[in-house]
Amino acid sequence: MVPKSPKSAEAAHGGPAQASGGLTPLAQLPDKGRVLCQGHIESVTFVPADRTAEFIAIVSETGTGRPGPGPGRNKPARLRIVWLGRRRVPGIEAGAEIRVEGMLARGKDMPTIFNPRYEIMSRQEHE
Repeated sequence: MVPKSPKSAEAAHGGPAQASGGLTPLAQLPDKGRVLCQGHIESVTFVPADRTAEFIAIVSETGTGRPGPGPGRNKPARLRIVWLGRRRVPGIEAGAEIRVEGMLARGKDMPTIFNPRYEIMSRQEHE
């Protein structure tokens, strides 16, 4: 008998849907748990010097919006990533493609990963 791989065992038991390579599409993120996902940085937020240090980026997955008229249509799936205790993370800038891994928490407005592992896949060229 051939043992099942952890991915196939998870999928067989109703685990989160994953694309090839173990990536979870942003539109299919579970309510909580460890995830690996990829997207483009839509925006970054810097906090004022008088507040506790944190660096926030919003990651979106293009092409996942629901087409058609009505509320919530044509909006890409989004994920907030937050680095606590840091005011800047080198290489994390709007337009960069990033792969992140970490424990997912559901915020009131969007899923969030705190202090994720990350890999910068590409950067947008500045002219």
